[in-house]
Amino acid sequence: MVTVRDVPESEIDQVIDLTGIAFHERVDDGDDRERHRWLLRGARRLGAYEDGRLVGFVGGLPMRMSVPGGSLACVGVTDVVVLPTHRRRGVLSAMIGRLYEDLDAPLAALYASEGAIYGRYGFGHADHAAQIEIDTVRPWTTRIEPAPRPLRMVSLEEAPKVLAPLYERAAARRPGQFLRDEEWWRRWVLTSKESGDDALTEPRVVVMDDAGYVIYRTKLDEESDDLGRVRLMELEGDDARVEAALWRYLASIDLTGRIRGARPVDDLVPLLAADPDTVRITRTWQALWVRLADVGSALQGRGWAEPVDTVLRIVDTRIPANDGHWRLRVTGDDATCERTDAAPDLTLDVRELGTVYLGDTALATLVRAGLVTEHAPGAASRLDRALSVPRAPFTSDDF
Repeated sequence: MVTVRDVPESEIDQVIDLTGIAFHERVDDGDDRERHRWLLRGARRLGAYEDGRLVGFVGGLPMRMSVPGGSLACVGVTDVVVLPTHRRRGVLSAMIGRLYEDLDAPLAALYASEGAIYGRYGFGHADHAAQIEIDTVRPWTTRIEPAPRPLRMVSLEEAPKVLAPLYERAAARRPGQFLRDEEWWRRWVLTSKESGDDALTEPRVVVMDDAGYVIYRTKLDEESDDLGRVRLMELEGDDARVEAALWRYLASIDLTGRIRGARPVDDLVPLLAADPDTVRITRTWQALWVRLADVGSALQGRGWAEPVDTVLRIVDTRIPANDGHWRLRVTGDDATCERTDAAPDLTLDVRELGTVYLGDTALATLVRAGLVTEHAPGAASRLDRALSVPRAPFTSDDF
């Protein structure tokens, strides 16, 4: 019989070994294992045990995520694993159910290794990412004049304090970012090694005054004996001219011929490049998945682009407190979301609510797909206008 209980800190290494089996990874003693230990020490740890042996695990990290108009507490769900010998026995459902019983935040979020799994637990894919490649073999220029302010390289020791205010401003502009403390910067962002690629250098950090920054790594290109590759980790600028200056810097790094990195789907660099053929979006993917754990608090806690008054029939089979009719009223800066007996304008599963929550996907598109039912004509379009955001959501951190 499988039982679910808290995992003590003394068993964290068992969790790491379990994730290695599930995700086909080898985690030897060293930086990667210690980094993983640190992450799990700060998490709510739930394990599935059979005869005293750990056969499944779910972790919940206390985090805070930027949402339109502000930020909200969020549980970052991590290391969701079940031994292959114990699949299809209800182990995952038992662990997720226990996690939901104790959630103390209006939102939960995760990265899905298999997208088909998490929709049935109420998670919706809430933002997308784009893989961008830039050919910099030839001189790379921009269509606008880059900001003329000087750049400086910052040591990894001083980087967290220098970058924190710049990142916080960027997170306020774009939903889906996780707020960071100094320890997260040092242990998770600015680590000496990139997990899965030992050939990459330690991070390089370049700052433009108090207006923007870039974090990157470099390595020799396995496809060429002459030119290396820039692995872009983060690039944030207060305006397009600052971003242009940072992209131009990356493109000018000696002995490199390509930049590659994950970026928001509305990134400016394809528009900024003087030669658009040098920039390619090689793929896009569903990145962060979001679950509304407390519908009322989550809808009241985000900002809205315009007033709206609508009734939603939310279907939630996993968290009964969310299931039912909710009236959302937004007037100016005030928003309320309360239970009601009124007839619904829209009926949707909590999964679809997670999909539209950060502004990534239009509700009207989900109506067209048959995933949301519109009872009042135009209700989806009206709510879409209220949900709209000036920048596409994007998440820099994985966990």
